[in-house]
Amino acid sequence: MNLTLKVWRQKDARSTGALVEYTARDIVPDMSFLEMLDVVNEGLIARGEAPIAFDSDCREGICGTCALVINGIAHGGKRGTTVCQLHMRNFEDGQTIVIEPWRARPFPVLKDLITDRSPFDRIIQAGGFISVNTGGTPDANSIPVPKTQSERSMDAAACIGCGACVAMCPNAAAALFTGAKIAHLGLLPQGQPERERRAVAMVAQSQQELFGSCTNIGECEAVCPKGIKLENIAFMNRDFLRANWRGRGALAEQG
Repeated sequence: MNLTLKVWRQKDARSTGALVEYTARDIVPDMSFLEMLDVVNEGLIARGEAPIAFDSDCREGICGTCALVINGIAHGGKRGTTVCQLHMRNFEDGQTIVIEPWRARPFPVLKDLITDRSPFDRIIQAGGFISVNTGGTPDANSIPVPKTQSERSMDAAACIGCGACVAMCPNAAAALFTGAKIAHLGLLPQGQPERERRAVAMVAQSQQELFGSCTNIGECEAVCPKGIKLENIAFMNRDFLRANWRGRGALAEQG
């Protein structure tokens, strides 16, 4: 396969970026999208040019670092697939592919296709914890958890924090990510002591990071590679409202 790539190149966070055209030649259809970029970079290095900077780690769809917008859609638009799992057989010989970083104010571009997604880390730090008694290992069934609750919790915990929800939301909202992180702890018995305080603290941190508000457009769920459901946003909203009705919001702000 021979492809035309239009890649966003930006020297650093202070520079102005632009799309630069490259040709990807002799691409094997069974290559992943990132392997294709590796091949392009090898050619650039051989010609003495700067390689295209992009994030990747596990290349197994687990870590969420392969954050790219491909032809206007986060992760390329193949449902349940991250960029590192996207194969070149999904494209056609001679096709033009536009590759860009996440486009959201809270995710500033650091270089080329790499964005700063540390706001997600700070949202988790604001309330993504539980309090447990340490000591000997407890019996596996010492805390009964209903199957429906555990399944909902594990479904929410599948969020890999890639940021596709933010990148595709017209408001750059982080509601799906924040809701998933609140729900996967709040649905389990171990997460109950901090449940209301967690919701208030994480929502407040999301607002502080200048993410937009959710207006239920649904683009976030449509592009999420792990199928995180909008119901997690509803869970977050219920816990946030309940905490404020009970006056727990003020307690969270006081630390």
